[in-house]
Amino acid sequence: MNSVYQTLCDLKDRRGGGFLLLLDPDRVPEDRYLSLAEAAEECGVDALLVGTSFTLESRFSSAVERIRLKTTLPIIIFPGSFAQITPHADAILFSSLLSGRNPQYLIEEQVKGAPLVKQSGLEPIPTGYLLIESGSLTSVQYISGSLPIPRTKNDIACAHALAAQYLGMKLVYLEAGSGANGSVPNEMVAAVSSYINIPVMVGGGLRTPEACAEKIEAGASFVVVGTRFEQSKGFSQLREMAAATHPLEMIDV
Repeated sequence: MNSVYQTLCDLKDRRGGGFLLLLDPDRVPEDRYLSLAEAAEECGVDALLVGTSFTLESRFSSAVERIRLKTTLPIIIFPGSFAQITPHADAILFSSLLSGRNPQYLIEEQVKGAPLVKQSGLEPIPTGYLLIESGSLTSVQYISGSLPIPRTKNDIACAHALAAQYLGMKLVYLEAGSGANGSVPNEMVAAVSSYINIPVMVGGGLRTPEACAEKIEAGASFVVVGTRFEQSKGFSQLREMAAATHPLEMIDV
């Protein structure tokens, strides 16, 4: 049986890119995130990320358990802290905020969480997490107390991404932040993707199918969208945004 990571890579190769839907149980009403989870596979979503930057209620594990009942898609935890670890998911982005210099998010949360990941049986996906300037103060920037990489400094982003690869990480996540004013620049996505040999994931500030397609065309392997669907009714644009990240399937049609 393939790992979640290998399944995502295979999907990316077959479809030309991957689309991950981020569900935030702390920001979204339960009926909304459960309806999104239920509709996701039919809309072309490849996997679900579940996580939040700042947990106000101790209901994360039960939320993931309820999401699990609504979908057969891979569920991957996108943790804001070691407290967001639960056996009801399939895998976890075991990430380090390499763009920052706050030891809590470089290594301290990881040390606290590692035994819990082992006990839970989750598949860890080592991830270099790079926060990119978006034009606004995002939740992750505020909570982590770290400066983002300037959006015009491709060389700095490339150096951090290469460090992630050399540290043995399997994925680099370029993140503009939840509700970002601007997404990660296409030029930065292209520069980083061509500089390293591991997949690049891009999230934050993606609001249209065209924006998703641009990231894939620039070299991203996966895009992540969440805030766009927290309040929106219906699923037509979710289907359109997922389709935009699957250029090989669009060619086949």
